[in-house]
Amino acid sequence: MARVLMIVSAADSLTMRDGTEHPTGFWAEELVIAHRALRRAEHTVDIATPGGRRPTVDRASFTPDMTGGQERAEEFRAYLEDIDAELSAPRVLAEVDDHDYDAVVLPGGHGPMADLVHDPSLGRILASSDRAGRLIAPFCHGPAALLSAQDDGTFLFAGRRLTAFTNEEELGGGTGENTPWFLETVLREKGAVVETGPAWSSHVVRDANLITGQNPQSSQAVADVLVEALAE
Repeated sequence: MARVLMIVSAADSLTMRDGTEHPTGFWAEELVIAHRALRRAEHTVDIATPGGRRPTVDRASFTPDMTGGQERAEEFRAYLEDIDAELSAPRVLAEVDDHDYDAVVLPGGHGPMADLVHDPSLGRILASSDRAGRLIAPFCHGPAALLSAQDDGTFLFAGRRLTAFTNEEELGGGTGENTPWFLETVLREKGAVVETGPAWSSHVVRDANLITGQNPQSSQAVADVLVEALAE
């Protein structure tokens, strides 16, 4: 069975365009579904964060309108309680040797836009993993983390096909006009080939070892593609 590194944002707020702080963190559904699917497939999952800090769940990701109902919200909350020991003591990202892993998974929430986007240790891990052809699976706002992989200012994932939380989704159900920067726009500006599906629908793009999902609704599909790819 494979060993998977799940890299989670340790940010608990995002500085908005107007300078205010917006509470954030990781999105419960995305972490839970990916973690659970990998465990059910009998893969080992190690969680790592910048500084080894306990990650913060975005409280908005427990609201029934965001999860598809109160029952699903409670399901995600219960799963996070079950893995609380892992969340309380994540690995220190800077100390991770990516050669120990077969895949890197990056769930979203707005947190990655605050810390993972410019984390040099993450940039090192992603560059090394991509060179080796190891699977890399960021989804929703998780692809912001890809921007940490730079070589003398050149985005290492330029020219790659991927998807991410769209401008339409950010404006219509994300943080709106006050968003400090728009992930889809920046990825395109850096040279990524961004392929989007209809807003709030499941959409996954696989480009060789890179597996990306557009939004929370894509969580299960990303997990399914990843599990299938690990079995190849």
